[in-house]
Amino acid sequence: MRRVEYWTLVLFEGELTFSAAASVTRLSDDSIAESAQSALNLFCSLALPSLTLLSAAFLNHVMKFLKIFALFLALLTAVQAVQQPSFHTKGTPTGKATGPLKPGEYWWKPELSPSGPLVVLVSIPEQTMHVYRNGILIGRSSVSTGSKGHATPGGVFTILEKKQEHYSKKYDNAPMPNMQRLTWTGIAMHSGNLPGYPASHGCIRLPFDFSQLLFSATSKGGTVVVGDGKTPVPHLASNPGLLLAPKDFTPEMLHPLAHNEYDWNPDRSPSGPITIVVSAADRALYVYRNGNPIGRAALEVNGRGRLGEQVFSLLEGTTGRQSLLAPGRSALRWMSVSSGASAEKVASRLRFNPEFASKIYDIITPGTTVIVTDQPVVRNRGNAAILEG
Repeated sequence: MRRVEYWTLVLFEGELTFSAAASVTRLSDDSIAESAQSALNLFCSLALPSLTLLSAAFLNHVMKFLKIFALFLALLTAVQAVQQPSFHTKGTPTGKATGPLKPGEYWWKPELSPSGPLVVLVSIPEQTMHVYRNGILIGRSSVSTGSKGHATPGGVFTILEKKQEHYSKKYDNAPMPNMQRLTWTGIAMHSGNLPGYPASHGCIRLPFDFSQLLFSATSKGGTVVVGDGKTPVPHLASNPGLLLAPKDFTPEMLHPLAHNEYDWNPDRSPSGPITIVVSAADRALYVYRNGNPIGRAALEVNGRGRLGEQVFSLLEGTTGRQSLLAPGRSALRWMSVSSGASAEKVASRLRFNPEFASKIYDIITPGTTVIVTDQPVVRNRGNAAILEG
């Protein structure tokens, strides 16, 4: 009676070997494993019976072939995972860091600032996006925002979710590769068609190639600022009560604070991105972590004039000077997202409990966003500054 063996290829800790077994194991990616397993099992069942009579040299040649075959499958699977829809703009790289951009053009130089917090700025009138890392411009691109009747909302947003492969539940299962969600009501950044004017249902469309680059550079919790003016100076996105109505809300959370008084409950939200809102109207400073209020303090605003609507993002490193707000601490570096006063000038007008300032200092990290507004944060008849979270 003739003996028949079925050989299969096993990838174990980076090494490909033969084994008298029945399946492929230990592939690092589930999708690659599924594709490779089906293909290799078919190959083995058709081409590798009775290999016990073949020479070791021949087996080595076959192993090399299958190794190349498996790598090819891995590359093919990776490419197919995020395919460019035929009607999406592929994108055209340009060597210019400044100047006008044609539809689909983009510029990307991440090596100019290899690390640090990343901030994305979108200008609706200009139909452009600028990407800063640690305060340095590393990329820009043409975009297409919401059309008439579907305007993209201006404001300060947090990246809530990231999915390389995503399909719209609202618009006929339309593909939205490299989706980065900004609101739970349907606003996101993703690959799309760029005709040269606002054409979306509210999302921010990007060239496909640029959407891949941006997706690889951002992280969940990152800051995206959408501006209605040519220089992004956003009003705060409106979403009634989103940050001021947590599940465990009680009236005591908003009781008036006496001079120098503060509330501090960091255990309400142990982790996540930090956002600080300074409200001149409320005479209060609010601290949110992962969208949940964890602290607030009574605030005094010195000097004449309004504070204005401003946004700052914390960079890496210090200035070498002493902090104006946290005693005995080094002053931190801030990037001004708006065109108003510097962070240092704004800080010089603010006074609140230094103990509270030290608590904030200990939890903020690069990427922390500070929003300064003359509007009340506590909503009153629909007129207030509420952060989109």
